Amino acid sequence: MTDEITLVHASLGERELAAVAEVFASGWPAGQGPRGKALEAQLKQRYNAGGAVAVSNCGAALHLAMLAFGVEPGDEVIVADYTFPAPAHAVRYVGATPVFADVRADTGTVDPQAVAALVGPRTVGIIAVDTVGLPADYTRLQAIADRHGLFLVEDAACAVGATYRGREAGTLAEVACLSFHGRKGATSGEGGALIATDPAIAADARLRSSFGIGSIFDQAQVVGLPIPQFTEIGYNFKLSDIAAAILQVQLARIGELLERRSVVAAQYAELFADEELLTVPHVPSDRTHAWQSYVVTLDPGVDRAGVATDLRAQGIGCGHGTWATHLQPVFDSRQTCPVSADLFQRNLAIPMHAELTAHQVERVVAAVRTALRANSASTRAPGRAA
Repeated sequence: MTDEITLVHASLGERELAAVAEVFASGWPAGQGPRGKALEAQLKQRYNAGGAVAVSNCGAALHLAMLAFGVEPGDEVIVADYTFPAPAHAVRYVGATPVFADVRADTGTVDPQAVAALVGPRTVGIIAVDTVGLPADYTRLQAIADRHGLFLVEDAACAVGATYRGREAGTLAEVACLSFHGRKGATSGEGGALIATDPAIAADARLRSSFGIGSIFDQAQVVGLPIPQFTEIGYNFKLSDIAAAILQVQLARIGELLERRSVVAAQYAELFADEELLTVPHVPSDRTHAWQSYVVTLDPGVDRAGVATDLRAQGIGCGHGTWATHLQPVFDSRQTCPVSADLFQRNLAIPMHAELTAHQVERVVAAVRTALRANSASTRAPGRAA
């Protein structure tokens, strides 16, 4: 379909291709090579961090964070509920128990009051999430963590370029985990990073990310034949130098790409301002949004599946938003997070990326308005199925 408007689109071009060509010529396309090291140095400088570790994805970074903090079976970690379930998976990877905290209805970010109410004798830490690109309330979350002696991890997977009280996402907790998946603000297709204020945590994560033996590239620079010893159970979480080279270019473009996404978001907000059947995203005055996704909340009387069907029939991409993690069968949770559950049922992601034109945004808005009325309980034509 030539006039298709995709939900997401990666902004990759000639500069990224040229960087990949340089890696091909270098003879070292694998992980933890010179481009990976250069990327880590770039990340460390950008986030003014004690250390930065480039890894294969954000899920790996979250897993490494749990290992670095010594989380073990019997421990509980409070996790934001309304999100891709990666934080809860990371807690499970180390045999601990995720405890799900409900979110704010206006922002979808974790509710500090809900977090405070869940702290118990087995709680060791908190994983907050910058929901679809909007940072959580880290001042209040850090106060809770400090009061109870807990670690705080920022899952900034969607929030590269966003800010909270003047500080950039990725700097808002002692450890932050980034994603460079294909729909993120900076991307290498797949990829991630762990950003730590403590160099020791970064060093622990770097060692574990390479089977527990460190960089083979570094060892190859040593005269003789150094034979590493496996002293820790590690993982193969390395990021290839091919991906690292792409990310070096992408990180330099974050400002440009975020500005273009922000223009799209502003246009959506203006065009939907008088729409009674949906609510546009709310951004508190003390933070900015990365606009990884543009997620609207539909009126309870709107059939979301019907809206999605109508949009997709016109070649307009859409999605459900994200997950109420506590409802996923894999976690077998008996908790209730009513706000998260409600957003899970009513949120709808519509096209958002840096390549959208003003005309395409207008077309999306017009199609959404028509679909809302065709699938609203108050306006649905007689005889049309709910």
